[in-house]
Amino acid sequence: EVGDRRVVTNERRRGSLTPRLASPRPPPCRAGAGAAGAVLRCPRGERPGSPGDAEEQTAVSTRVGIVTGAGQGIGRATAVRLAADGLHVVCVDRVEEAAQRTASTIRDAGQEATGCAADVAKDQDCLEAVELAAALGEVVVLCNIAGISPFSSGIAQVSEELWDRVLAVNVKSVFLMSRACRPHLVSVGEGAVIVNMASVHAFAALPESAPYAASKGAIVALTRQMAVDLAPAGVRVVAVAPGAVDTPSSYTGTKGVGADSQELALVKDRHHLGWLAEPSDVAEAVAWLASPQARFVNGSTLVVDGGMLAQLPRHG
Repeated sequence: EVGDRRVVTNERRRGSLTPRLASPRPPPCRAGAGAAGAVLRCPRGERPGSPGDAEEQTAVSTRVGIVTGAGQGIGRATAVRLAADGLHVVCVDRVEEAAQRTASTIRDAGQEATGCAADVAKDQDCLEAVELAAALGEVVVLCNIAGISPFSSGIAQVSEELWDRVLAVNVKSVFLMSRACRPHLVSVGEGAVIVNMASVHAFAALPESAPYAASKGAIVALTRQMAVDLAPAGVRVVAVAPGAVDTPSSYTGTKGVGADSQELALVKDRHHLGWLAEPSDVAEAVAWLASPQARFVNGSTLVVDGGMLAQLPRHG
């Protein structure tokens, strides 16, 4: 959505997202007249941000940030936080209603946001999400937050299908979105940032967390590699590694349901600060890394765990 406008970026076939294919020489997207009721359409054969439209040739002033996994948890909090910093945030989520809900919340606060339904484990969906963002302004920040965390899945239990799905959503999506954004970020140069979402699971292990731990370790390594590759263009790449965070995925990751589940209570009890982080705590770290204040931070992973990794387990 843009204001009250609905953005059409995908077709839905049989209940799944099927991106529209663009023609080799597509004309630019057009917004209908009337701010309140306009519809920004990207029909078959059209791509946002294409050359040829006079308005597209004018200097771009709107700074755009893309946040994947923006429908809930850390992704939602990050989208809200970046919007408060003045970015027009493209809220990307596989669930369209969740993406639009976050965008609506941001607009209700007087800031700018656009909802976008996309499966970021699919290349064409990533390309279309980035094209939409580029049509809105200058893409300066990409936050790869989307992820799944299926615990109780050790090497002996995890299926090949689950392993592939976790690596696709948690790692492949970062590669696809970053590749799609690269030309736009490089054109910005200094000030452009990619922030990836790692985890303390990249540095310490819990039982039966094989695919998740592997995916987050890969994010730390990929962040370093992309930082080296993009540094000559002035683009920074960094990551955040949260510890225990009070999000919906925390509840699905444990066997209990809700904030009073026994396993979550046990995590809180073992944490020497005595509480779980809120999504907004992680979002603040993301916002700082994406800001000019962190301009000399590159290739690093910032651990935001309240000291969880610093404390050895008690004996006895």
